[in-house]
Amino acid sequence: MNLFELAPEYIRAIQPYQPGKPISELVRDLGLDKNEVIKLASNENPLGTSPLAREAMIQALSESARYPDGSGFELKAALSDRLGVSAEQIVLGNGSNDVLELASRIFLRPGTSAIYSQYAFAIYPLLAQAVGARGITVPARNYGHDLEAMLDAITPETRIIFIANPNNPTGTLCDARDLLRFIERVPPDVLVILDQAYDEYLPEANKTNSVAWLKNFQNLVITHTFSKAYGLASVRVGFALAHADIANLMNRIRQPFNVNSIGLAAAQAALDDVEFVKLSYMTNRTGMQQMIAGLDQLGVGFIPSFGNFVSIQIDGHQADTLKIYKSLLQQGVIVRPLGNYGMPNHLRVTIGIEEENKRFLYALEQALKESD
Repeated sequence: MNLFELAPEYIRAIQPYQPGKPISELVRDLGLDKNEVIKLASNENPLGTSPLAREAMIQALSESARYPDGSGFELKAALSDRLGVSAEQIVLGNGSNDVLELASRIFLRPGTSAIYSQYAFAIYPLLAQAVGARGITVPARNYGHDLEAMLDAITPETRIIFIANPNNPTGTLCDARDLLRFIERVPPDVLVILDQAYDEYLPEANKTNSVAWLKNFQNLVITHTFSKAYGLASVRVGFALAHADIANLMNRIRQPFNVNSIGLAAAQAALDDVEFVKLSYMTNRTGMQQMIAGLDQLGVGFIPSFGNFVSIQIDGHQADTLKIYKSLLQQGVIVRPLGNYGMPNHLRVTIGIEEENKRFLYALEQALKESD
């Protein structure tokens, strides 16, 4: 028996997460001009990086020979001041995926189960499978979370429920009141992980004051990322908010230097760049209106979205969707096919700046004409 076969079967069965196609790969594959390619596949900020964060990263480079502050003291202090929680309630991560994994490693193991919605973030089933836990997929309602059905799916073996709000890749949103009633009815020995990666793109009327809920629910963990609205996807900084006891457990197994010095400096500076986040929000709102108007004009269906992306539906079979996808690539436009999410007739498109949205809509029109 070789070493591969000695690995647990549930590890060998994992299908690795497929990220969005990078620009460099498309340039290599099709020989396109890099400057003519636009990427609308990974929900990145089309405005780039917060200017304050960029300057902080440049300054932090001078200390690159030294290990980062393993406790992330200054970033935690800034988050504590901004969010009104104690530093003991904060767990820093190498992106929000990192803190999601920490919670999963603590509470999931063979013989336990995790619950997540159909069409939810693909990382959730991977996290369960990686530790040998059973993943329970609850059928979606109108592409969103069916909270009642998720409650009904709880068993004595359930240890974690994942809720993405807004959800990726569908962009759907749970009402705050419904979400609070849901958490109130979840047994206290089941952890609810509320993934709010796209929270900054929500209008104030749709935001959930989830931080205030931490006082009443020891079994609530809230995750956030600096990858989206703050434009720091490449430096990988995320964080979790939790009851101090839960955060303590997560910090016990966290890698000592899981967030590098560049990321720590960038995230702290980005928190202060209120104008950049506001501009990112407004650019997304305007771009979403532009995108929806263009899709309506083309007669292309889509799922109404509260994120910085929209999932469009291509009529016909999966082959038709892949044909459209390949045509877009040939025109230098990268989007995200959603077949691995169980949505073979959908493509997810990140909202870009005005010219990028216009470019996508034109390319989509050409692709649809070619497929007729």
